[in-house]
Amino acid sequence: MQNCIEKNIDVVGRLLSEAESILQQSRTGYTVEWTRPGRDFFPLDDSRQYVVKQVEEDNGKLRLTVAAGLRRGVF
Repeated sequence: MQNCIEKNIDVVGRLLSEAESILQQSRTGYTVEWTRPGRDFFPLDDSRQYVVKQVEEDNGKLRLTVAAGLRRGVF
């Protein structure tokens, strides 16, 4: 079985929905963990969730860290 590097899978920067589609098509297992800023200085848009980090675990699955995007029209 190929690992994610051999499959050339990189979903960082993609919307979570896009990343999930890519991983399902390549039959790659994954888990999702969420991160949020410590302060709420910038308003977030929870409907736009982006993959900000991916780590291949020893079992071959990817662990995706996901964060909400900034709300549009803030600046």
